[in-house]
Amino acid sequence: MAKEVKLPKFGTDTQEGTVLKCLVKIGDKVEKGDMLFEIETDKVTLEMESPDEGFVKAVIAEDGQTVDVGATLMILGGENEEIDMNTFVGKSAHKTKPACSAESQVSSDDIARITPEKMLWSKQKIPCFYLSITVDITELEACLQKLNETSDVEITVDDFIIKALALGFEKWPIMTGRFEGDSVKLADSPGIGFSISDIAPVIKAVNKKNLVQIVHTRAALIARAEAGKLTDDDLTGGCMTVSNLGLLGIDSFIPIVFPGQCSILGVGRITDTCVWDRDKTIVRKLMKMTIAVDHKTANGAEAAQFFSLVAKLLEEPEKLI
Repeated sequence: MAKEVKLPKFGTDTQEGTVLKCLVKIGDKVEKGDMLFEIETDKVTLEMESPDEGFVKAVIAEDGQTVDVGATLMILGGENEEIDMNTFVGKSAHKTKPACSAESQVSSDDIARITPEKMLWSKQKIPCFYLSITVDITELEACLQKLNETSDVEITVDDFIIKALALGFEKWPIMTGRFEGDSVKLADSPGIGFSISDIAPVIKAVNKKNLVQIVHTRAALIARAEAGKLTDDDLTGGCMTVSNLGLLGIDSFIPIVFPGQCSILGVGRITDTCVWDRDKTIVRKLMKMTIAVDHKTANGAEAAQFFSLVAKLLEEPEKLI
């Protein structure tokens, strides 16, 4: 017998939600609890579970549409059951919301309201583990100084970190993954976000960008953020985020993974540290990094090897240029 899958009420104040993505297709068999949709409310972005089992007979909701609570999103039925769609006409009550375009700007008030809710949801729902490492960036600092003597855009440690992460993805693509249903979907074109206050614009397709392209893309996103001209598209597509609080004097911290991403990297300040080198003491520039990883997506061994590779690349900056 046909069953309607309706948009549930995720919170007491929730009246509607936007369908970001349907995770199944017509003909798929779903079990109770399987993930069907990615839904965005004014509180948080989350995955909607199937309330029942059956075969997907019809997907009524379209990606990018906003629908009222109680609206029919999908029809489930028996494998060979024929569905009379006229039975469900008028029950979906869709309200059209255009898909995000490069022209739609992001309200700073919306960001200030939604971001804490997303972080709270992430802390409660995403099973994370944490790894820390100390990186010797003495050579990287010297390299930065030399490059910035002739660069028209300031090159920073963050640019090198993003490039190192991009190379790490090539060796450990699981770190680009996103847990969907009962499997991990790897990103075809991974993006890396970087935190600016309460927002994290995303540098897309980092696997196809060299260091110079990363530098200019990051600078352009910062300029748009400062001018209040970031778009929805600028904030999507990331598989991980870099949050650097070193300039604020923070030695290290444990960041919170953004919903929908595999991990987030917390970067601390650079310190001049005395270390023992054979028969003498020398001063090196050290930086501590901590990565938080969604355990549903990657395990400890995979993340540790990825993280160690990233640290090694930062200590050999010539490989990133």
